[in-house]
Amino acid sequence: MEETFRQFDNAMMPENRDIRAAALAELKGNWTQPVLCTLVYVIVTGAASMLFSSIHEVCNLAFGILVATPLGFGFIITFLNYMRGIDRDDMVGKPFMCFKNYGRFLGVSALYIVYIFLWTLLFIIPGIIKSYSYAMTPYIMHENPQLSGEDCINASMKMMDGNKGKLFLLDLSFIGWIILGVLTLGIGLLWVEPYMMCSRAKFYEELKARQIGQTNQNW
Repeated sequence: MEETFRQFDNAMMPENRDIRAAALAELKGNWTQPVLCTLVYVIVTGAASMLFSSIHEVCNLAFGILVATPLGFGFIITFLNYMRGIDRDDMVGKPFMCFKNYGRFLGVSALYIVYIFLWTLLFIIPGIIKSYSYAMTPYIMHENPQLSGEDCINASMKMMDGNKGKLFLLDLSFIGWIILGVLTLGIGLLWVEPYMMCSRAKFYEELKARQIGQTNQNW
């Protein structure tokens, strides 16, 4: 495979507070569709997981691999599109885009799960670190249909080299909002989750803008 990503230029990434502010600015006055999208996603994945768990744990595992993770990728991409001003008035069903190109979503997400699982077997910490290395995989998969699942994961690792800690701190900065969301019996999380997803999408956009890549790539 030709190298998809090379090195970063000298431009610094924005501060995490600026990334969050940019995400919040895009959501201001436009919360309805992101919240409804999150609600439907949570209901579908949560209800199905409980149903399959009641049957057998193997069924729940199969659901996670075959449905929940590809759907999660679709959910992530939906908020990337939102940050780009795409489909903002029709978000609710967009995570289900994964079933229109199911083979690709399943292939990439299954490989993603297997890799993280294998690293987690070494101990929890390596698994967490690798989950941040692979964090850009759904975005790369969406924008580069010519890349295999392995290529998407490798590209994410290159993209996140030196940036895993920054993304971890971005996620960690939402801990107060998450606690408040839990204290509202989880209702507040319907607003916290879009805020986090938009912030991660903004993080990706900023990271991609600083990436020097091949001219024939979609970057």
